[in-house]
Amino acid sequence: MDRYQAMATFVRVVEAGSFSGAARLLNVGQPAVSKTIAQLENRLQVSLLLRSTHGLSPTEAGLRFYERARAAIAEADEAELAARGAGAGLAGRLRVSAATTFARLHVVPMLPRFLDQHPDLDIEVILDDRVIDLMSEGVDLSLRMGALPDSAAVARRLATGARSVLATPGYLARAGEPHAPADLAEHEAVIYSQQPEIWAFTREGTEVSVAVRGRVRVSAAEGLRAAVLADIGLTIASDWMFAPELASGAVRRLLLPWSLPAIDLWAVFPTGRMASTKARLFAGFVEAVMADAEAHSAPA
Repeated sequence: MDRYQAMATFVRVVEAGSFSGAARLLNVGQPAVSKTIAQLENRLQVSLLLRSTHGLSPTEAGLRFYERARAAIAEADEAELAARGAGAGLAGRLRVSAATTFARLHVVPMLPRFLDQHPDLDIEVILDDRVIDLMSEGVDLSLRMGALPDSAAVARRLATGARSVLATPGYLARAGEPHAPADLAEHEAVIYSQQPEIWAFTREGTEVSVAVRGRVRVSAAEGLRAAVLADIGLTIASDWMFAPELASGAVRRLLLPWSLPAIDLWAVFPTGRMASTKARLFAGFVEAVMADAEAHSAPA
């Protein structure tokens, strides 16, 4: 049994959650995957997977083996890349997690440029608004916005974006335009459950806080976008979240003399091991994409 191939197969089974899913990723038959895992368990004399009607999940021993196997595969990829030389393209697979809306608007459309530079590389983008455990879920790089909950995280700031009060012309035609933060108390706000309901503004050293109200509350950025674009109310959000609509005029920035705390975009790498070349280069690519977008956009 090829030990490297067996480890790679096991890693794919864990990440796919099934033999059939791993077989599709590996472009082999399901019996071949099942046989490889059975041989691996027999050689190690330990059960690596729990089988149930809901699929497969690693045992405690399996999880330990998965983490080490995945790290070994990453090291092998790094060694191969070093041997091929700095000018060679990346190869293998890169798993990236990112918030759904941000990835849909800013990351996925740019992937062809990165893939063209590295024709031997596959990228799996995990769209998830929650903060996930990178090690247990086998993620090479997570793109996160806002304050990092884990101060020990291995992270790199990629960009800093503006946050604004935003509304559609349709809503403003119905409700009027606020001219000072205090006016927001009289407006219908779309409440995003992941941010405070008290909005803090600054202008020339003056600080003002306003408690907002709204009949619609959403738990995800996609819902916030949908509600605002349906003229339900105004909101506070990063300009990144409404970039296409700000460019087209479908959404407007309000209270421009006043500023809100900016928001940071971070590249977060798994704690406890060196970031792979693939992860570092992709983080640099996203940083360049966001810098280019910033250079071509300005508040209107």
